Amino acid sequence: MTTTERTSRGPVDPRLWRYSRSARRYLVLIVVLALIDTAAIIVTAVSLGTVLAGVITSDARSLSDWLVHLWILFGAIAVRTVAAWAQSRYGHRAASRVVEELENEVLAVASKMDPRDLDAERESIATVVTRALTGLEPYLTGYVPSLVLAATLTPLTLVVIVTQDLTSALIIFFTLPLIPIFMILIGLLTKGRAEKTLESMTRLSAQLLDLLAGLPTLRALGRERGPAARVRALGDAHRRATMRALKIAFLSSMVLELLATLCVALVAVSIGLRLVFGDMALEAGIIALVLAPEVYVPLRRVGAQFHAAEDGVAAADQAFGILDRPRHVARGTDIVDARGAVITLRSISADARNGSAPYRLDAAFAPGSVSVLAGPNGAGKTTALNVLLGLTTASEGTVTIGGTELADVDLASWWSQVAWLPQRPLLLPGTLEDNLALTGIQPDARILEKVCTATGFDDVLAELPLGWQTTVGSGGVGLSLGQLQRLALVRVLGSPAPVVLLDEPTAHLDDAAEARVLGAIRELASQGRTVIMVGHRPAVLASADKVVEVSARHVH
Repeated sequence: MTTTERTSRGPVDPRLWRYSRSARRYLVLIVVLALIDTAAIIVTAVSLGTVLAGVITSDARSLSDWLVHLWILFGAIAVRTVAAWAQSRYGHRAASRVVEELENEVLAVASKMDPRDLDAERESIATVVTRALTGLEPYLTGYVPSLVLAATLTPLTLVVIVTQDLTSALIIFFTLPLIPIFMILIGLLTKGRAEKTLESMTRLSAQLLDLLAGLPTLRALGRERGPAARVRALGDAHRRATMRALKIAFLSSMVLELLATLCVALVAVSIGLRLVFGDMALEAGIIALVLAPEVYVPLRRVGAQFHAAEDGVAAADQAFGILDRPRHVARGTDIVDARGAVITLRSISADARNGSAPYRLDAAFAPGSVSVLAGPNGAGKTTALNVLLGLTTASEGTVTIGGTELADVDLASWWSQVAWLPQRPLLLPGTLEDNLALTGIQPDARILEKVCTATGFDDVLAELPLGWQTTVGSGGVGLSLGQLQRLALVRVLGSPAPVVLLDEPTAHLDDAAEARVLGAIRELASQGRTVIMVGHRPAVLASADKVVEVSARHVH
């Protein structure tokens, strides 16, 4: 989203209130506190002006003569103190809840995205969820309250000044626009800086994640120091972008403070000269002088706080860009029994960047057989599996399971009958046993031993002192690609699901291990299960009962 598009939405993005219930409650709270604070400021100024002018110009100079006014003054000060305390106490809590709600919303949407779109935006989404959205906290605790005060305190105090001293009100009226003008000039200077900072942080995070994931392989090849220069360069670029943003934030704060001080000085000089020549009452002068700084304070804070929280605004724009996307809502309610059912793809096409992949794919997969989807890279083999799973919506064609269209089927019931091995098997931080049970299926000891032998994972366990209690990191850090693939195969082959979808099941395996795995897959088919594989290696093609050629259509 461009800066122009963000500005056209107004000073506060309305999507923030739409996607976060806590943000709506917080807005009500700060509006109420702003009105209370404004009333307390006006009462303080009027009481102070009345007491000081009365003590100086009248004969009532004892404490008892002004006791009521002093109690009102102290009460107003106490109310301001409580309002500031409430804003500080509940503001940070509410901001944390808002950030948490937005992070959960983005995660929920990302989990339902088309896998192809998710792969393209994985790093940026991870950056927004894990780090960038926390920048919204200063935006919510600083900028938004200042903006509400600018909409309440500034006009109301100006109205009070008009009733006391028209000359001071005119000076404020004509100098007040200078602050938003300078805010706009500083905004033009900082245009695009927050987006660049977020982009550099995304690149650095992606590079570090890739490095950590591939570190065991790099160490095995003796290349672990190779990416250091690139990571260092990305880190320096992020540091420079962050420092430039901080410099602009400090500069904007200094400029706005100086400008507001000069404007208040004009009012003070005018009041002082007219008091010397006896052209105005002392009480009116004191009230106008006390309220004059309060007129400028909210606008000054708006400018300073906005630039300080600009990183969070940029991250929120990116988060809202994800949340605003049309969401595919599964409406199917039919329950099908996939055991013994023929799965048919009729003229399946899926949109790709430059055409369709796959393009008008026709295939029928029968129980008790092994089918392989083959074709060149980019033909749409993996996408065909995603369409079959209901993760990707086909632009053309239908998928039927035993004669029932997939669009009419309850996806949760369908997924419970499918064992799926993706190209990138998912492993979470924890023990191998925890990751084995990740799919919710725990095979009995006999089947588990048989599957481990078939995949060669028993040899992996024998090399690990803690066996199934061995701890791995995110994405399987601690295991080689071959070991990770074997563990993923154990999870899938140990499942009793009647439909088995395998995307490159023998990747990262040697010839002997590949032969054992293909033998285990053939045994699954002999049990009456429907096995569909994506593959191109000769051994995989030779093991198939049927090979389905997948092709794409490219539009130039």
